[in-house]
Amino acid sequence: MHIFYLFLKKEKLPCHENDLMKLSPTLFFFGLLFLSEILIQIFGVTYLNWLIKPLIVPVLGLWYFQQTGHLKNIFVAALFFCWLGDVCLLIEQKSEWFFIAGLGSFLLAHVLLILSYRKFRGSSGEELNIPQKMRASLPVILAGTGLITILFPRLGGLQVPVMIYTTAVIVMVLQSFFRYGLTSTGSFWSVSFGAIAFLLSDSLLALNKFLHPIYLAGVWVMATYMAAVFLIVRGMILHPDKR
Repeated sequence: MHIFYLFLKKEKLPCHENDLMKLSPTLFFFGLLFLSEILIQIFGVTYLNWLIKPLIVPVLGLWYFQQTGHLKNIFVAALFFCWLGDVCLLIEQKSEWFFIAGLGSFLLAHVLLILSYRKFRGSSGEELNIPQKMRASLPVILAGTGLITILFPRLGGLQVPVMIYTTAVIVMVLQSFFRYGLTSTGSFWSVSFGAIAFLLSDSLLALNKFLHPIYLAGVWVMATYMAAVFLIVRGMILHPDKR
């Protein structure tokens, strides 16, 4: 939490953040998708997922394009693999291979997000020193390794893939923290909380699938996932240099 305390002392939120959150048709449509997906999960109308879930990431991608004018960068590629992972997980009941394909797609998405976080930051600024990075990293590493420790005996042949995936998610979260001081306040906060939400969503999904069913798991998994992608996209938009 030390890095969040440090950032509270930095600059006020830029006016562009207020403009960004004005309700546009694209954001309104995303809000409808968010609500629809939650209702689908609550009432179990899963066949509607074929219509709603594949639209979530593309709509946020459209918002990113509308705000930045960029379609050909590494962050857009990360969004593409998030979308591909969504599609694969829609049909995971047909074969375990679709779950593995979804896992692989999200693994690539996390790798690309890691690269995006390293690219979408300035070259100079009041960045974290090594002790601060270590303090910021410790809770995330403990959460990730704790999850693996709990799940490991139940993963069967997926032990290695899940360990690799979890490592990528941990690094993705840490890289979002390490943007401290090298981007705008709004971009740092938004991306960091989005990364944490992504870790939470993946953790809930894994616990529900491999350990024990969670009540309304679909609601919690999808709510945190949609919030994660929204916050990360918003943070990438708020970074001063979006090339």
